[in-house]
Amino acid sequence: MLEVRQLAYAYAGAMAVRDVSLTVGAGEIVALLGANGAGKSTTVRMIAGALRPQHGTIHFDGRDVTRAECHEMVPLGVALCPEGRLIMPQMSVRENLLMGGYTRRHKAERDAAIDEMFTMFPRLAERRDQLGGLMSGGEQQMLAIARALMSRPKLLILDEPSLGLAPMLVRELFDHIVAINARGTSVLLVEQNARQALRIARRAYVLEKGNTARSDLAENLVNDDAIRSAFLGM
Repeated sequence: MLEVRQLAYAYAGAMAVRDVSLTVGAGEIVALLGANGAGKSTTVRMIAGALRPQHGTIHFDGRDVTRAECHEMVPLGVALCPEGRLIMPQMSVRENLLMGGYTRRHKAERDAAIDEMFTMFPRLAERRDQLGGLMSGGEQQMLAIARALMSRPKLLILDEPSLGLAPMLVRELFDHIVAINARGTSVLLVEQNARQALRIARRAYVLEKGNTARSDLAENLVNDDAIRSAFLGM
């Protein structure tokens, strides 16, 4: 579904991504791991069309989308749930969801999609009229994911979804990701919590200093001594 080859990007001459290649197949959860500053967020922002690669190619569903922008990627089936959630704090839960469903042309489709999100995330249904900025961190993260799902993506990109969440909420969040994947949505997961990411992913890539340093099945990386020491604290 997604094929990324030799991506590179620099901010004001400082290389953030030097040489990143990865693939995501239909129905997969693929984790993208690495230390802070390894280039993970820059990579997924290029894939989502928020940044234009300075080198390399991106193909999605057999189409070259290297130079496509965000507003072009969403209708093609790519949705990014960004780091920090970035919900609309002065809008209600329902209004935030409507923002995510702008590609659905008919009101009946949008309303049906909102009902689907409320079924998937019952807590959002309870707070449908509450302002996003008054919700807890965990509820805001659920809202950010639901907003991304409103566009019916084939590929959902999650950038640090567990960041700032209490440990008791992290497992619930990852269970939601598994459920989303079970409905047929592929997931590219950027996550500092490597233990949880490798628990649900089929495959994973490890970035180091803007380069793809490792790639393997998640189960193999969990049992790799170097990975266990660097990311799992073992």
